[in-house]
Amino acid sequence: MAQKLHQPIRMCVVCRERFSQSSLLRLQCRAGTLEPFSHQGRSFYLCRDCVEHKKTPGQLARQCKSGATVELMNRLKEIIVNDG
Repeated sequence: MAQKLHQPIRMCVVCRERFSQSSLLRLQCRAGTLEPFSHQGRSFYLCRDCVEHKKTPGQLARQCKSGATVELMNRLKEIIVNDG
């Protein structure tokens, strides 16, 4: 009998829903700005459905401990365009 492969489950910081890790965007804050995860430090996950959600700017500001919601949202859109 074949064993099932384990899929890590992570939670989106905006909608608090649980998804498989591979279906989420993994981001981190460095010096108050948003960046893709660089395999060092703390990170958080965001589902693709929540990118345009009205709570997203506030949650990003909270994660980055910054009040610059517009800049964080612009950076998020840049990351998504570059990531594909």
